[in-house]
Amino acid sequence: MKLNFYFLALFCFIWQGYSAHAQGELEYEFDSHDFGTFAEGTQATYNFRVRNTGTEPVAITNVQPSCGCTTPEWTKTPLKPGEIGYIKVIYNSTGRPGPFNKSITVTSDAATPTHILYIKGNVGLADTKKDHTPEQKALSPRLAVGSTSYNFGKLEKGQKAVTKFLIKNTGRQDLIIKGVRSACNCVSYRMSEPALKPGQTATLELTFIPTMLKEQNEVVTIISNDIVMPDLRLTLKADVVESPAPQNMLKEGN
Repeated sequence: MKLNFYFLALFCFIWQGYSAHAQGELEYEFDSHDFGTFAEGTQATYNFRVRNTGTEPVAITNVQPSCGCTTPEWTKTPLKPGEIGYIKVIYNSTGRPGPFNKSITVTSDAATPTHILYIKGNVGLADTKKDHTPEQKALSPRLAVGSTSYNFGKLEKGQKAVTKFLIKNTGRQDLIIKGVRSACNCVSYRMSEPALKPGQTATLELTFIPTMLKEQNEVVTIISNDIVMPDLRLTLKADVVESPAPQNMLKEGN
């Protein structure tokens, strides 16, 4: 009787240890994002990428921003081990000029159940003046780009792809890139220089994370203080396919 009790206690101890170890865990690619400076009225959007690095599925149960100015969307299906999910945050800048710094609390059933993400940026005043004189246009900064499209070829759904565009200020005042817009909200950007002086060249880096299975022609609008062409459009192309099925672990073990 005592021997049976001993084995039962040992089994419970081993099972508890296995259960504690066999658990999902979320690893975030980035904990924060800086939108930089963009025009008021822009819906600033960023996708935080997260991977389940544990051994069990993980469900993101809630995403709570620190204020009503930020709207979250996230992967609702449980993430299998090794699978990648997204937490998309959309900051509404309408009526909110000036700098901002917001937090987003992510809750899940992972080993670490709570994680905090951060977004920040600076909302500039919207240009409400639609008509400009020839003199103003002549003095305006001018955004010029060598190529207006890029083809990534074949990409897996959820795969992070990066391309760079060389841009130049051909105008007479400093050029400032205020933000980017895309219909899929799956494109983010980074500038090598915060502002371009007349004649200066810089690199615009676009990060594209496709979320739909199809041949995509994603139009990305570059917002700047160029009053002649404030919304320059670039096109990102890709043939998006499903990720390969994971290898059979039993066969791999044999």
